[in-house]
Amino acid sequence: MVAFDANESLTPFQYGRDGRGDGGVEMGAILFDAQHARQVEAEWFWPAFWGEHARPVSAGGRGGAWFIDAPIGPMVLRHYLRGGWAAHLSRDAYVWRGANRVRSFEEFRLTRKLHDMGLPVPRPLAACYRRQGRMYRAAILVTRLDGVHSFGERALVAGSDAPWEETGRLIARFHRAGLDHVDLNAHNILFDATGQGWLIDMDRCRMRIPETPWRESNLARLQRSLRKLYGDGQADALQTNFARLRGAYDSTWQRGY
Repeated sequence: MVAFDANESLTPFQYGRDGRGDGGVEMGAILFDAQHARQVEAEWFWPAFWGEHARPVSAGGRGGAWFIDAPIGPMVLRHYLRGGWAAHLSRDAYVWRGANRVRSFEEFRLTRKLHDMGLPVPRPLAACYRRQGRMYRAAILVTRLDGVHSFGERALVAGSDAPWEETGRLIARFHRAGLDHVDLNAHNILFDATGQGWLIDMDRCRMRIPETPWRESNLARLQRSLRKLYGDGQADALQTNFARLRGAYDSTWQRGY
């Protein structure tokens, strides 16, 4: 767990069960960056509050994310949604294990730590949970990155001209810092027009002593996600391009920066 920071502000709230202030009452709390906003309201975590200033994010993920044009600047709102078999039990509810283990709070604090280390991640703005009994729902707000496209998009469109080496160097930099990105896929790596790369979506990620097994697991997950995008018909091209990524990764890792 990342330590509490003096720039954090924690605000409890009561809210309607349906997320609009009517119906049964839920308890919740908002954790936010006091340097970026003096106050964050519970309504900020619902796209309906923003009306036409909220647009669904269409690329990657399971849905549940929106681009928000807010007075404090462009943001991305993401609701935490389950995948796999767990989604059949509940699409968005998680078992309550205490406020410090709320997934949005953990991601907020980890992303803030990475940002403070000078690593290229979007700045986290606020996180919240709403609790009802033994279950809770969560959401997070982060700064929106302008003019970016996912590595997956670049790989499909540009092929061998996509930033394969740059991606390898970027991942090695995060691994050297100790980040185990458990969902490292082609949609969670972004590049802007200048070639600046970013990693996003730190849900369930953690800081660890850099070791080979988890680093290899991250890279294998990325390769699987690219294989799904490329399809069987381009397996040879993917193998060649991924070897370039891996070569740049290994070179950067060995240099230590």
